[in-house]
Order: sequence, then structure tokens, then C-alpha cells
Amino acid sequence: MIPLGLADVKKEGTDVTLISYSFMLNKTLNAAEQLAGEGINAEVVDLRTLNPLDHDTLARSVQKTHKAVVIQEAVEMGGVASQVIKSLMDNCFDYLDAPVKTVAAGNTVIPFSPPLEDAMLPSEEKIIAAVKEITESF
Repeated sequence: MIPLGLADVKKEGTDVTLISYSFMLNKTLNAAEQLAGEGINAEVVDLRTLNPLDHDTLARSVQKTHKAVVIQEAVEMGGVASQVIKSLMDNCFDYLDAPVKTVAAGNTVIPFSPPLEDAMLPSEEKIIAAVKEITESF
């Protein structure tokens, strides 16, 4: 059984926190593995449940890494990432060294064409680009 309101750190890291859930977790873990090959040690947090949200685990992770990227399959507008970012702002704003980035689907309906669907949804490449944006710039 998965305990309600308790996130799980799937991979320990020190450079950036990657926060995800559900289907995007596998893409996030793959991206973290690729980042490790480039010398970026990403911590991966699996939310597991969205309500209640595990504010404590999120805060502990970001207090350690000082950077965060939130990954969701849904469109950015009105998604879970917004609530996660609010939690980070409320609980560990002073620890953040860079803006929190979001990797989400494009703000449109999912297209019927598989190539267009792939272009619209989050990918390992998009996660890696977001991580590099905040780790190399700040």
C-alpha cells in the first residue's frame, strides 16, 4: 500500500530536485540518469499522491539542492505543478538559488498525429533542457 500524503525520493541527488508523478516519473528518472552522465546529480521525488501533498519531503529536498523542476503530463495552466510550486514558495523560498521551472504539455488539446503528440508532451530532452537552464545560468 502507498501511504497517502507521503512522497518518495526515488533517487538521491545534490544539484537539482526533479518533482514528478505518475507516467512522467519514468521519463524523469531517465532524464536524471542522462544528467548524471553529464555530471549533474539530480534528486527525483515521486509525489505518489496529489492530495494530500507531502510539503515536508518537497521542502527537505529543495533545501538540499537549492533548485527545482516540476514535471507533469498535463498542460501547465491550472496543473498540479502550480500547487507544488506554491508549496515550495511557502516552505523554502529562501533556499532557492534559481526560479522553479515547469516542464508540461503544450497548452492545447493532444493531437491525433503521433509525431505531433510527441512534440507536445514532456520528454526527457525537455526535462534535461530545463535542468540545464537553471543549473548553468544560476
